[in-house]
Amino acid sequence: MFDLTGKVAIVTGGSRGIGRATAETLASRGAHVVLTYVKNEAEARAAVAAIEAKGGKAEAVAFDVGDPKATEDAIAAVAKRLGRLDILVSNAGVALDGLLLRLKDEDLSRQLDVNLRGALAAARAAIKVMMRARGGRVVFMSSVIGEMGNAGQVGYAATKAALLGVTKTLAREYASRGITVNAVTPGFVETDMTASISGEAREAMLKAVPLGRTAKSEEIAAAVLYLCSDEAAYVTGHALRVNGGMYM
Repeated sequence: MFDLTGKVAIVTGGSRGIGRATAETLASRGAHVVLTYVKNEAEARAAVAAIEAKGGKAEAVAFDVGDPKATEDAIAAVAKRLGRLDILVSNAGVALDGLLLRLKDEDLSRQLDVNLRGALAAARAAIKVMMRARGGRVVFMSSVIGEMGNAGQVGYAATKAALLGVTKTLAREYASRGITVNAVTPGFVETDMTASISGEAREAMLKAVPLGRTAKSEEIAAAVLYLCSDEAAYVTGHALRVNGGMYM
C-alpha cells in the first residue's frame, strides 16, 4: 500500500518541520522528492542527505514561494527536467501573529503572499503538468486555526481558511482530468516553536486537545502520504483533520 515508486513529488517548505517529515515519508515510499527552501541551504542539504542515507531520492531547489513568478518558473523547470510531476504538497507557510488592531500591513501582505498567493501559484504550475498526464495529487497544508480561529492570528487564520475554499474549488475544476485536490489541517504539532512553550501556557494548550498531547510531524506526514497515494483516488475536496480532537 501507498507505493509511490517512479513518481515525482514537490514539497514546498520541505527543509524542516512538517515539510521535511513529509518529504522523508514520500521518499520512503519510492517518490523522487524535490523539496524547496528559501534561504537555509544547510537545512535543505541535511534533509536531502537524510533521505538519501535511507536509500531514497531527493533534491533541493531554492525559491521564494511568496514570489508567484519564481514559484511557477521553478516548478515548471523541475517538471520539464524530470519529465513528470505527480504530486504537489503545498506546505510552505509563515505565521506573523498580531491582533487585528496591531497587525502590520506588511505582515499581513507577507502571509497572503506566501500562504495563499504562493500556494495558488504552485498549484497552477503543477496542475498544468498534471492535466497533460491526466492525473495527479495536490495537497494543501491548511491548519486547525483556519477552521476554528485563534486570537492573535487573524492573518494566519484568514490565509489557512482560504486554502480550504481553494481546495474545494480546484477539486471541482480538475476532477475530470484525474487530479485530486485535498487539504490537511494539523492541530498543535511538536515543533521548535511549540517545544519552547512551557508551564501554564503549555498546560492550557494541551487542555484544548482531547488526546492530551501535541502531534509529531510524522503523523501529519502520514496523512499527506495517504492523500497522495493511489489508495486515495476517490478522495477529493476533503480537509483531513489531524488535530487530536481539538476541533471536530
